[in-house]
Amino acid sequence: RYIMKINLDNLCNTAHQSYIDGLKKTGISIEKIPNISKMNSILAEIGWAAVCVDGFIPPAAFMEFQAYNILVIAAEIRSVEHIGYTPAPDIVHEAAGHAPIIADPAYAEYLRLFGEIGSKAIRSKKDFELYEAIRQLSILKENTAATKQQIADAEDNIIAIQNDMGELSEMSKIRNLHWWTVEYGLIGALDNPKIYGAGILSSLTESNTCLNSEITKIPYTIEAANYNFDITTQQPQLFVTPDFSHLSTVLNEFADTMALRNGGADGIRKAIDSTVLATCELTSGLQISGIFTDLITDDNDNVVYVRTTGPTILCEREKMLIGHSTSVHGEGYGTPVGKIIGIDKKLEDMRIKELEDVGITIGEYAKFNFESGVSVSGLLHHIRKNKYGKILLITFKDCTVTYKNEYLFKPEWGQYDMGVGESVTSVFAGVADRDEYESDLYISDTNTVSNPTHDTEYYSLYNKVREVRETDANYEILEEIFLNLKKNYKDDWLLSLEIYEICNSHFGESHKLTQSVLSYLKVMAEENPKYKNLILNWLNLLDKS
Repeated sequence: RYIMKINLDNLCNTAHQSYIDGLKKTGISIEKIPNISKMNSILAEIGWAAVCVDGFIPPAAFMEFQAYNILVIAAEIRSVEHIGYTPAPDIVHEAAGHAPIIADPAYAEYLRLFGEIGSKAIRSKKDFELYEAIRQLSILKENTAATKQQIADAEDNIIAIQNDMGELSEMSKIRNLHWWTVEYGLIGALDNPKIYGAGILSSLTESNTCLNSEITKIPYTIEAANYNFDITTQQPQLFVTPDFSHLSTVLNEFADTMALRNGGADGIRKAIDSTVLATCELTSGLQISGIFTDLITDDNDNVVYVRTTGPTILCEREKMLIGHSTSVHGEGYGTPVGKIIGIDKKLEDMRIKELEDVGITIGEYAKFNFESGVSVSGLLHHIRKNKYGKILLITFKDCTVTYKNEYLFKPEWGQYDMGVGESVTSVFAGVADRDEYESDLYISDTNTVSNPTHDTEYYSLYNKVREVRETDANYEILEEIFLNLKKNYKDDWLLSLEIYEICNSHFGESHKLTQSVLSYLKVMAEENPKYKNLILNWLNLLDKS
């Protein structure tokens, strides 16, 4: 209630209009913590949904939720110590920051597209280390039992990882784009922008300071992908998009640089370096999903042969091909890629009669000599086509595959399924058909914790004051609660402010209790610099209303 009232007083002039409109459309209450079930029902009316998560989740998972029009909402709420800015996801940030803007159709489409593209970005080994380090720090900073040394060690760990990241991966770059738009974006004219990023909208501190001239404003372009960020502090620069449609333009520009749209040897190398599940797609539409470990290229860096190790599935259009599950390709899969000598037409486009015309007949011995030097020979057992007539696989028995006197496949290894395609058109993170690939889901070792210092008696006082405000009754207990605060909770300022608000409204500003609470708050503001602005901002807001 405190955050929303203070923020809205400022944001009504500084936030993009879609935020103010979206608060009503998405059912975000100023008076109460959002109910996620109710939010889910309301968001459904604009084609979205809400789901509860435990703090930071892996970037790829976060983006995949977005791809399915699902807003992830952290179950925690920031501590009073971090009421101005929280280094951890919380329900204020997620519900009151992200949800309202989703009501804007152009922005909602950007979020969905971002999720679709971002969830397929290939990460590096270091990306996950950094994610875990950031998650750990955010949990420690919101844990009142954490020591200064623990927090300092966690911060040093992040710095060490960041300094050893090497070349930024696709995931690192697209995560940067997400940060400088969805979290910390400004919109409009460069010299007079409005706020739309959820990180700013939900921050009492940065929503007030981000538009100051001290914060550098940069036109939003693809270059933002190279700007790293620090979640633990305010940002030194922000990016300004002229409108929401420009966000999708830049996103597509970045996607054009990704292996998702370029494939090729570079894409396979990215997949190999990531050491996790990835998918490559050939020109025929055949998709190979597994952990890529080997790549052979020619002098022009064209893919000659690609291989996975461990459980692999073969798919087309994100659906596994029957008979090509991990039980069939449990130890890996390899296939040549490229053009075949003596065949002018793409092999994938040839009809059965055309194959027979060049001596390739099912049930007979066949040999394919690739321009790269790869040779595949054996008894042609089966040709697998898709419903559009494209050849996806050619299956051999008693098959030998060689390249420069090296055996890539031997007859005793069993049936050989040669993938068909002249080149690798796409490489992306994850498996093509998730329903058909059993993998261990990653669960972080760190969990958000309920602060052990929570005083249930103290928080019961908040409930009693809320009841007075909402029922417009039992005002006589306010003095008793206030005296309790003065005696036993000397650091309290937030509940005292609410008591003052109610007293001023009900009894009037000249009433003894009203004056007593006001004097107490003013002394606290003068004697405690960290509370000063928090107290005075609320008092000023009450004076205006």
